[in-house]
Amino acid sequence: MAGVDRFTLENVADGLVAASDEMFLSWARTSQSTIIYEVLDFATGLTDAEGNLIAQANGVTGFLATITYSVKSVLKKFGKENLKPGDIILTNDPYTGSGTHLCDVSAVMPIFYGDKIIAFAANKGHWNEIGGKSLGSWSTDATEIYQEGLQFPIIKVYEQGKLNVAVRDMIEANVRTPSMTLGDLYAQTAALRVAEKRVFELCSRYGSDAIEMAIKQMLDNGKKLALQELEKLPHGTFEAEGYIDTEANNIEDVYIKAKVTITDESFTIDLTGSGDQVPAPINCSRYGALGAARVVYRALVCPHADTEGNEGFYSPLNVIVPDGTIFSAVRPYPVSCNWEAFSHLVDLVVKAVAEHVPDRVTAGHFLSIVGTIVGGIDDKTNEPFVLCEPQAGGWGAGFDKDGESGLVAIDDGETYVIPAEVAEHKYPIIVEQYSFNLQSGAGEYRGGYGLIRDYRICNSNAELTTIASRYRYKPWGLKGGYEGSNNKVQVYHNDGNMIERATFSNYHLGNGDLVRFITGGGGGYGDPLKRDPKKVFEDIQNEFIDIKAANNIYKVAIKVETENISLDTESTNKLKAHK
Repeated sequence: MAGVDRFTLENVADGLVAASDEMFLSWARTSQSTIIYEVLDFATGLTDAEGNLIAQANGVTGFLATITYSVKSVLKKFGKENLKPGDIILTNDPYTGSGTHLCDVSAVMPIFYGDKIIAFAANKGHWNEIGGKSLGSWSTDATEIYQEGLQFPIIKVYEQGKLNVAVRDMIEANVRTPSMTLGDLYAQTAALRVAEKRVFELCSRYGSDAIEMAIKQMLDNGKKLALQELEKLPHGTFEAEGYIDTEANNIEDVYIKAKVTITDESFTIDLTGSGDQVPAPINCSRYGALGAARVVYRALVCPHADTEGNEGFYSPLNVIVPDGTIFSAVRPYPVSCNWEAFSHLVDLVVKAVAEHVPDRVTAGHFLSIVGTIVGGIDDKTNEPFVLCEPQAGGWGAGFDKDGESGLVAIDDGETYVIPAEVAEHKYPIIVEQYSFNLQSGAGEYRGGYGLIRDYRICNSNAELTTIASRYRYKPWGLKGGYEGSNNKVQVYHNDGNMIERATFSNYHLGNGDLVRFITGGGGGYGDPLKRDPKKVFEDIQNEFIDIKAANNIYKVAIKVETENISLDTESTNKLKAHK
């Protein structure tokens, strides 16, 4: 098949990305749940007729990686011959392609031009409620997948444009917030139709043959780009190990390891030797591991490429993992907090190569999404409420920069926490504190700061479900930088008792109780004694560090006017006067 000219290629490529972006915005603006329209806990993209990724919008990085596998699972079950215009298929099965947990529902739509499938539109997002044993559906104490909610085994929710009423009724009968959940379903499927329209317009303008030729060239160019960038990376085999320490179901530590081998032709991640799958929801499936691998591969190989990531770009990536590990759980092992395994996989690869590519990675970050559910029955409406969100934290420092503060973890991508004003309006809580956690790794460049977020319960009942790793194991420093600080969750009861844990499971809260989320600070980079005194002084001025701590850690002197003043407590007044 001959190629298309460069101008047509660029127009088609940009048009496909624009279609993905419009799909993303359409869903965000029409959804009914805060996890979608505020947090943006979803992703959208397009594949070719064989399920190969060709375009994507910004979104949850882990979801973008599973778009390919969701489409391919649909093709495997139905084949092209059993798909018709207007069909929309739902899947959230972690073990057959959807890849994450049951709350994350993939919707796939074949896009026909004439009687031929030219592409697939696909999106994946977090439904706030999908049934199961716990309010909000994901839980930290599940022991099998059946406790975690409804499973959609690659089923048609629309057939030739007509809603499958039986599927709708099944959803409505099995979720605690049927109006919101069905509203999200309708918004999600409507967004697919927006992408379908835009792809149809491209075909009408250039012809389907030109579109197919352009897609082939895009995939070829993606592979060429990847091979070009692989040549720039250090070649060899690099290893790292660690532990997942969420304490879910009283499992304290799960050993994990990764071996990364880089050549001119391939980027291989071998997870052999990692701990077995566990009867706690911190496992991810093989497809979750493939998704995590894509995230870190893109970040290391070519994070700023002008060309959008596509299947060609990812083709040099290989993942080796035997069945039945923490990174490749099989049915019926639970996966509702799969982001813990997912996140640690990304971190292991970064840690393995960090010393060799310091210009491409930073020191360890707070890592865990610190997934949060605060829910209950609202006293005023007598209806269930479910606040579901990630927490943000501190990232590690790099070879020429301090770490970023208050960002979501790497695998959550372009997501956000719920604004305090929205949380207080939608739910019976008050956000009493939202501030920096000023404990992070010292270094020539210091780690970014985590956050402290307080929720005061203003309801007769509520329950807390949350999970955090890096509770005992801190974010790692790099090139002599210090470790960062831990994630932790504290509950302050009205009777004066305080409980601190990494994980809470449907923990009862009463009116006036307070939940405090403390996310960790990132690791430092470089010897703290090499830190620029001006940066230390700026941190003192900004009240990020006090004078005594600065003197103890950095042992520097700040020049104020013509006098050198040691950073000790006796200098406080002079420094304040200078400030």
